[in-house]
Amino acid sequence: MTVHFIGAGPGAADLITVRGRDLIGRCQVCLYAGSIVSPELLKYCPPDARIIDTAPMSLDEIEAEYLRAANAGEDVARLHSGDLSVWSAVAEQVRRLDKHGIAYTMTPGVPAFAAAASALGRELTIPAVAQSLVLTRVSGRASPMPNEETLARFGATGSTLAIHLAIHALSQVVQELTPLYGADCPVAIVVKASWPDERVLHGTLADIEARVALEPIERTAIIFVGRTLAARDFRESALYDAAYQRRFRGRQ
Repeated sequence: MTVHFIGAGPGAADLITVRGRDLIGRCQVCLYAGSIVSPELLKYCPPDARIIDTAPMSLDEIEAEYLRAANAGEDVARLHSGDLSVWSAVAEQVRRLDKHGIAYTMTPGVPAFAAAASALGRELTIPAVAQSLVLTRVSGRASPMPNEETLARFGATGSTLAIHLAIHALSQVVQELTPLYGADCPVAIVVKASWPDERVLHGTLADIEARVALEPIERTAIIFVGRTLAARDFRESALYDAAYQRRFRGRQ
């Protein structure tokens, strides 16, 4: 018996890896976070699969489901939104599986920030503007931020920021980043990236709060801040420059 942790992607049922889809189709049990994972993904489950929504469950209750499946010799597909590598709460589940000697695998998924960038039609790293992307969040009830990981520290680098789980703290984001990026710095908020009701708000640090007040956002949004969001007159990468010599071109 194996528990297969699967990154279910940002929302759209076809934004899951082929491996993830095939694993879902082979597992007798499927646990999914119903509050943030699209129910459309459940169509990949076998017709007789036992499907469990973990949204109202505690970690102890989820652990009990793993033990039940292990005793029955049933493989489990465990779906988490986006990719498993960030903010997935997989680490604490793996720790419990290790305690019981239950095998597991991990299959990556399309992260929410990547789907949101596609919704913007933007590359987030622009030559000589910003070559780093910081994925971060603000403190919340579920998990506080370490003292050294602050918006101000990350913003001081001038990197493009992708701020997750922070729409409730938009005023804090604006207050902390305006002195670093300037009031005219572009901001984009992508709500429910890749879902049927996806929407995008554009603005600046000076006016984004007012724009959101006109179109309220409750949850499931990523706030992007950085000059790359509106960069137009930037230098081109040398990668495809006609004079740039690289081994794949076979030039002398």
